[in-house]
Amino acid sequence: MAVTLQDVATRAGVSQATASRVLNGSARVPGEGVADRVRAAARELGYVPNAQAQALARSSTGLLGLVVHDIADPYFSSIARGVQNASRAAGKQVLLASTDRDYDVERDAVSTFISHRADAILLAGSRQSGHLDRDIETEFGRYRDNGGRIVVIGQPLAFGGAVEPENAFASAQLADQLVELGHTQFAVIGGPGSIRTAVDRRNGFVDALGRRGITPLVEVSGDFTRDGGHSAARRLAAALQLSPATGAPPVCVFAVTDVMAIGAIAAWRELGLEVPRDVCIAGFDDIPTLRDHWPSLSTVALPLERIGERAVELALCTDPGADDLRERVPGKVVLRTSTQL
Repeated sequence: MAVTLQDVATRAGVSQATASRVLNGSARVPGEGVADRVRAAARELGYVPNAQAQALARSSTGLLGLVVHDIADPYFSSIARGVQNASRAAGKQVLLASTDRDYDVERDAVSTFISHRADAILLAGSRQSGHLDRDIETEFGRYRDNGGRIVVIGQPLAFGGAVEPENAFASAQLADQLVELGHTQFAVIGGPGSIRTAVDRRNGFVDALGRRGITPLVEVSGDFTRDGGHSAARRLAAALQLSPATGAPPVCVFAVTDVMAIGAIAAWRELGLEVPRDVCIAGFDDIPTLRDHWPSLSTVALPLERIGERAVELALCTDPGADDLRERVPGKVVLRTSTQL
């Protein structure tokens, strides 16, 4: 039979209310001798405090909810690591949900985190366009009314905090530096049109080329995954009629994520094409696994772990003015072997 709070109170010789204040974290704790007796009784009986009761006593569960699109993607796992680091330092625990970009899964995860009275919810990843965000904003509106905090890593919602990478601007910087490196022919591997990060990165890159009078030869798109990049790269190679060792100047391809770029390189290798001899490529994110990849990939580096840490800092900030604070994070262009001429 489970040990109850009343059992602990009886063993310690105190009221149930006093035992509850000691064990559930209330600010109104009795004298040290009384508190010691209650804790000793709880240990002797094997009493396990009720997490919901503790949350009510403290007006906090000590939980943060983190929703990511794909925890297997190094982009999101790096952000999650930053969230975990900052949460641990703040004495919080992280609840994690990975949605595979399924809106229904995201909505269910948010509802679950709200029902567990998470102190804050972090959404990591590009927002969807259209009515999907409006639905989740309604859910979050009720959550905020009850004291919850919301921070998005990516494009902001209508309210709540945000840590947003400068996707369009950084992609434009990448395009400018590739042109200055001597590239004159370009192609693009984009992502789904409904994902705003993919659109912003593609537009920033293409617009920067346009200001220099350059139009991409071909644009293809695929899923925001390694396999999506692999499939798109094969189609791009066919469209450009790429052949090994022709001696022609290589086309420079921009893939809107590093994982898509890695998939593209694998697809071209299967076709006998070498990077950068036959085709060049640059990605975006500078995910940690690039350290072990050859050829080394040109990219836009984002401080992914720091982004996760900063999202937690915004979520836990006690300043009321921080509720809707939005911060932009610049990227840094890193040129490596994959775009060498």
